[in-house]
Amino acid sequence: MRHRHTAALATAAALLLLTACGSDGDTKSDAKATTAKPAATTPTKAAPASTTPAPATTPKTPGSTGSKPAAALVGTPDAATQAKYIAELTAIDPAIVANKIDRAVSRGRDQCTSVKEWPNDHPKLVTLTEQRFTTTNGPLGQTKAEKVLAAVRKHICPQY
Repeated sequence: MRHRHTAALATAAALLLLTACGSDGDTKSDAKATTAKPAATTPTKAAPASTTPAPATTPKTPGSTGSKPAAALVGTPDAATQAKYIAELTAIDPAIVANKIDRAVSRGRDQCTSVKEWPNDHPKLVTLTEQRFTTTNGPLGQTKAEKVLAAVRKHICPQY
């Protein structure tokens, strides 16, 4: 009987000692630690870990169907096509590319999703182009957005 009391007392002391040592000065966590219920002394069987990975979710972007990532709908252009596309964007306004070629290509690929979704809604596509493409000098503007949209359709997704 005496051994049970000693073991219980030692366990309680160890629990208090560990709680006191874990203090980081945060009064909220200190209050929680001192009012926490002691753990059960009888072991319980843990649930087996799932070996099936959770399904990946894709955030929806304007024009996205939700079934694939937006950029996956159109492949990455080859080097020659990419160079022509970047040259055309730079001719429209060098601040569109601003030495961020990968970003300009990625935005073009994303714009293709919108082109596929609304192929005959030119005003909507121009608005989405204005929102998707930016310059280091400020907003793109409708005239430049129309030119960028034409470049995207010509070089990145001519199939749409």
